[in-house]
Amino acid sequence: MRIWGKVFGFALGFMAGRIIGAIIGLWLGHKFDQGMGIDFNAFNKQNDNERQNAFFKATFSVMGHITKASGRVTEDEIAFARGAMKRWGLNQNTTTIAQQAFNQGKQEFFDLDKQLRQLKSSCFGRHDLLQMFIEIQIQAAFADGELHPKERQILHKIARSLGISARELDFLLDRIVAGEQFHQGGAKTPQQAKTQLENAYKILGVTSNTEHKDVKKAYRKLMSQHHPDKLVAKGLPPELMEDAKQKAQDIQAAYELISAQK
Repeated sequence: MRIWGKVFGFALGFMAGRIIGAIIGLWLGHKFDQGMGIDFNAFNKQNDNERQNAFFKATFSVMGHITKASGRVTEDEIAFARGAMKRWGLNQNTTTIAQQAFNQGKQEFFDLDKQLRQLKSSCFGRHDLLQMFIEIQIQAAFADGELHPKERQILHKIARSLGISARELDFLLDRIVAGEQFHQGGAKTPQQAKTQLENAYKILGVTSNTEHKDVKKAYRKLMSQHHPDKLVAKGLPPELMEDAKQKAQDIQAAYELISAQK
């Protein structure tokens, strides 16, 4: 039981207005003690859950909207969505929610602007989380091996709505394509080794002429943005942590490959 608010309220009230002041001070102190009794941890946990749910629903509904942009959803795009659900280890309940959100996003009446406003509101002040969101959407758009003009148009709309510049989006597009090739590619021949190194530079957003200190700076910035624990703390659903880990591993591998060449 909290009493210090009542004690100080009574004392200050008595000094200011004797008995009447003491009564008022006691009442104000009681209200203060009640306020101090609020479980802020539970409140913050509720906000985190709401943020994760908003991110999760937006991820699949917007993914469905993007895949339908070219006129029809391809088998590769469906496979990407299913693969994401499997890769993220969704249980039956969350898989159903994801499927419903994906199908909702494909509908003509889907309100992309409203969905993005809700996402931005839930992730206010969490730019890294919003960047992770658009990275997932870029991967979905490239699922069939190409980027349709309408898909690009939607990606730019998403970026503007989330406060991501066109320049930053172009950087993300180059980095994600390079990341996919870097993650899948090998270095069995000199040409493959050259391509792998070029992709490593693109992942970090640097060039072969960039000084090593600036390469290291870019690497640290990207690792900070994609650190799985930081992203989850900011509201990334835990199911998506594996994707964040993979991105961090690719950034690390790209930096190590470039460092070996410097």
